[in-house]
Amino acid sequence: MLIKVMVKNKRRLRLDDLPDLLTPREVAELLRVSIITIKRWGKQGKLPAIRINKRGDRRYRREVVLRLLGIDPNKT
Repeated sequence: MLIKVMVKNKRRLRLDDLPDLLTPREVAELLRVSIITIKRWGKQGKLPAIRINKRGDRRYRREVVLRLLGIDPNKT
């Protein structure tokens, strides 16, 4: 897809080459909501997070984020 999103670190995200796991900031930029909203959706079960490392940093699966965008992850 040709959708591009500029994240704060000036890196452009393309739906074609999204990483398998996205940070809360990347997801927020893609969905155009705040990071707090992303965390809230995780607590509600709408957007399940994967916890990594000892600090418990959140990551989100590309497939789940694409489904929220209304895109079939199997076709990308």
